[in-house]
Amino acid sequence: MEATSVFWPKLGSQIFLSSSTNLCPLSKLYGFHLTSFPDKSLKHVRLKATNTLTFDDQERFRKFKKLPTSEWTHYFHSISIDGSEMDALRKEIDALKPILKSTLMSFKGIDSTKKRILMIYLLVSLGLAYHFEEEIYETLKMGFENIDKMMDGEDDLYTVSIIFWVFRRYGHHISSDVFQRFKGSNGNFKESLTRDAKGMLSLYEAANLGTTKDFILEEALSFTSSHLESLAASGTCPPHLSVRIRNALGLSQHWNMEMLVPVEFIPFYEQEIDHDEMLLKFAKLSFKLGQLQYLQELKTLTKWYKELDFATNLPPYFRDRIVEHHFLVQAVFFSPQLSRERIMMIQYFTGLALLDDTFDRYASLHEAESLANSLERWAPDQAMDTQPDYLRFVLNFILDTFEEFKRELGPEERSYSVNATIEEFKAAAKANIDLEKWAQADHIPSFEEYMEVGEVEVTVYASLAGIFMSMGKMATKEAFDWLKSRPKLVQYLSIKGRLMNDLMGYEDDMSRGYFTNAVNCYMKQYGVTKEEAFRELYKIVVAANKTLNEEFLTTTGVPHFLLKATIDLARMMTVAYNVNEGFTNPQGKIKEYMTSMFVDQIHI
Repeated sequence: MEATSVFWPKLGSQIFLSSSTNLCPLSKLYGFHLTSFPDKSLKHVRLKATNTLTFDDQERFRKFKKLPTSEWTHYFHSISIDGSEMDALRKEIDALKPILKSTLMSFKGIDSTKKRILMIYLLVSLGLAYHFEEEIYETLKMGFENIDKMMDGEDDLYTVSIIFWVFRRYGHHISSDVFQRFKGSNGNFKESLTRDAKGMLSLYEAANLGTTKDFILEEALSFTSSHLESLAASGTCPPHLSVRIRNALGLSQHWNMEMLVPVEFIPFYEQEIDHDEMLLKFAKLSFKLGQLQYLQELKTLTKWYKELDFATNLPPYFRDRIVEHHFLVQAVFFSPQLSRERIMMIQYFTGLALLDDTFDRYASLHEAESLANSLERWAPDQAMDTQPDYLRFVLNFILDTFEEFKRELGPEERSYSVNATIEEFKAAAKANIDLEKWAQADHIPSFEEYMEVGEVEVTVYASLAGIFMSMGKMATKEAFDWLKSRPKLVQYLSIKGRLMNDLMGYEDDMSRGYFTNAVNCYMKQYGVTKEEAFRELYKIVVAANKTLNEEFLTTTGVPHFLLKATIDLARMMTVAYNVNEGFTNPQGKIKEYMTSMFVDQIHI
């Protein structure tokens, strides 16, 4: 089963080593050294000829399917980035930002607070919220203290739904009872609401923030989904609104990656009659700067990746997906100034993905155990010296990666974050071995047994540790203590990750002769068909989403940014697995998203 390097199962397959010849460019660009991998033999384990089976002999005993290389990796090698254009964009943004800040904070009184919250929704949807974090938090804190007064007498479906959405988005537990006012005497939502397309869409979006106790939101989701489909197909809505409805039905804004929302919302907002020209321009400038920053990073990263030459050092079992990895990392670190965080995450997830691919797609059980033992010792075990060169290469890659993290974070007195992340990495390796033993024996354990191991192997805990490590001084020792306590929020994210990985990767698993997965375990234990198993497992995912929403709202004593990072990981997971296994097979909607982000530059 493929543990996902980034936040769930199949999220990684990137590269991380770097030769001494390409260390300088990234260091200068980001002030952060990519792991140095000189041309000489690696320091942890000698790369030498062994008496093990030849590559051809071992191939006969392995089950792996060579995946196509990424169509993106070579695209950015020759792309030209105009630094002066980026400087000009920053100047325009700096000029407009105080004007918009003044507009946001100028509203006074209860009714004006509503206007500020509606504007906050626009800022989030246009990808601008990170510019105004302090103002947003202040507005919502004050607004929530007067929530009853604010909502008293408000009967506009759009306004109530957006206010509800914004408060819950930022962790304020506003009651879903605010929607009781839209029910008729028969206890159902009023049919007259169906004539308000925007209101229905906003109610649908609000319903996606429901918890296990929000029964009215379950009703709202059912009510809006069926009617929105009809509205979008009937031709009664403006075309741009119909497009937005269809996109939302495919993936709600709440579970979408924050930087992807403006890809669709900016064109929608531009066609709204009452749009604000200054706000629209600011959104385009900000999005354009983000696009250019990403391209600058990708130009250097893909050059670095090419020089690493994994293809020469490894059999063709690993997923070549560095650009896809960059795209998915934006779920957590998307603002332009977070280059260092993105680079650290790509390095870390590359190691996590390579670990997963090695266990899941290629290594014999003997090789996998040697690798796991070496990682547990955090040094080569006795058997490693007789293992194939590719396996020693994998081990060296992982150990050197973490050495670089220690060199980078040590001066900041944050070595504790690296050590804590290593422990989660080891736990993921151990879970990989447990699953590999079952898989190589074609053993189908009980569903409960499988999930106990699979929830760790899917690497949610290891991924969050890497995220916290990359955050810098924001994530203290207490953040890692919280993660180590296995909080309910992360437990249910692991359940979601495990099941989404296995559902969307089922056909790939079966085609490789990999039978130990959640679908088969559920089928065997409960005596149901594949279709029935899929249906029931999807129900578990839906229930997990409600618990994630609930824990996000009710968890206390934990900084908001840690809770948000956890939900952002869930969003990345949802995008990656919304239609298929988008990291292993980045086609369809994932490819469309990446094209919009990296290729189709926004016009200002």
